[in-house]
Amino acid sequence: MPELPEVETTRRGLLPLVGKVVKSVTIRHPTLRWPIPQSLLQILPNQVLRGLTRRAKYILCEYDTGTLLLHLGMSGRVQLLDTNYPAEKHDHFDIEFTDGQVLRLRDPRRFGAVLWIDNKENHHVLLNSLGPEPLEEGFNAKYLHAALSNKSLVIKNAIMDGHVVVGVGNIYASESLFRARIHPETAANKLTLRQCEKLVVEIKSTLNDALSAGGSSLRDFFGVDGNIGYFQQEYFVYARTDEPCKVCTKPIKCIRLGQRSTFYCEKCQKR
Repeated sequence: MPELPEVETTRRGLLPLVGKVVKSVTIRHPTLRWPIPQSLLQILPNQVLRGLTRRAKYILCEYDTGTLLLHLGMSGRVQLLDTNYPAEKHDHFDIEFTDGQVLRLRDPRRFGAVLWIDNKENHHVLLNSLGPEPLEEGFNAKYLHAALSNKSLVIKNAIMDGHVVVGVGNIYASESLFRARIHPETAANKLTLRQCEKLVVEIKSTLNDALSAGGSSLRDFFGVDGNIGYFQQEYFVYARTDEPCKVCTKPIKCIRLGQRSTFYCEKCQKR
């Protein structure tokens, strides 16, 4: 599943579209996680794309009358193509601009989303209760320590909770905890302020390193230009079961937490 670095890499790749005028919209398969609104066929043509921002794993395309919300789901990707590029089996949604460029959403598993937020609404249920962005100043040790104080669940699951902090998915949770030398099964409310300081630093560092590498390409992720990300080459623990730890050489372990594979080093990450 694309996580924050992959979504942010996609957003940055779409920035050349800002200021361009929509010519038309094509909806081929509307049945994604939620139905694609048919009203977009009338709403978007002749509108100018004013901005592209991101909230958690949602890309927000800002127009004069509202905001188009894009989510890549588990296998989705967005491409920038020319108007003559033929659609393929899993290509569900196009926005064609007057200069001939096309924003195309491909999603084989159909867990993605294309939704519209009207300016009159000015909010959306998917965005209302999200936690802070991990790369912004509001996500700091004092905040994290307070947010975890009443949570007895394991720290790996706590930092994957979008109400605590957004965008830290399975890959980057495992990697950040290794860098912070915190065992993934540690109870969240047992972390000291000093451990929270270290964890915040390593979450930010891990995500920034992944952004610099263009994200991780394990199965489905490609940037809008078709290029893969390279952060998977820098993993310390994720998907490295039984391989030697890059720090101490002990074999990397894999356990299941919250129905997700979790990777760690039992020597470097003691409880």
